[in-house]
Amino acid sequence: MTKPIGILGGTFDPVHHGHLRLAVDVLNACVLEQVSLIPLHIPAHRQKPIASVQQRLQMLRLAIEGVRGLAVDERELERGSVSFALDTLCSIREEVGEQPLCLIMGMDAFQKLNSWYEWKSLSEYAHILVAGRPGVEAEIENADVRRFYEQYRTEAVSDLHTNKAGQIYNVEISELNISSTKIRELIMTKRDAHFLLPENVLSYIEKEDLYHRH
Repeated sequence: MTKPIGILGGTFDPVHHGHLRLAVDVLNACVLEQVSLIPLHIPAHRQKPIASVQQRLQMLRLAIEGVRGLAVDERELERGSVSFALDTLCSIREEVGEQPLCLIMGMDAFQKLNSWYEWKSLSEYAHILVAGRPGVEAEIENADVRRFYEQYRTEAVSDLHTNKAGQIYNVEISELNISSTKIRELIMTKRDAHFLLPENVLSYIEKEDLYHRH
């Protein structure tokens, strides 16, 4: 069986080093073939993005230039409707057959997994990689999510490669306290956002005059 493909969705409004370091950390820790960054068209659990579809797509392309193992997947933008993870996984599964898939999310998102559309079906199509702080295992508060976690949890990376779906694996990642909201706020108030996101992405934001009037 070939190496798994990682899937990282988000609005990426804008993409920043927190997103990118997460993708690279998971790529390396889990020995993935690649991580596909999937910008959401209309997120189900977040406010509507400020940047346009094309602007967010271009920022992602700029951000991963020359980075081996990272790719941009446009399928959510092409769908043009509310983005549900299950629909995306179904679509990718049809293309890759038996190749393992790994849905990447932070522990904060995993804690609220029971609010996702058909959330218990996610494990039928992909493994779930839960990214957390080094040495910290967060207590899962929701009883249904905790049972789901305990049922499918594995501590072996090899399980992600020998099964096409169905495992939950904790990944320790570099802790970077960066958010798109904070970056937009800095730009809107004309403060310095350098070193929070790639320089070519910041240059593009300035060129497009993004986030200044929001």
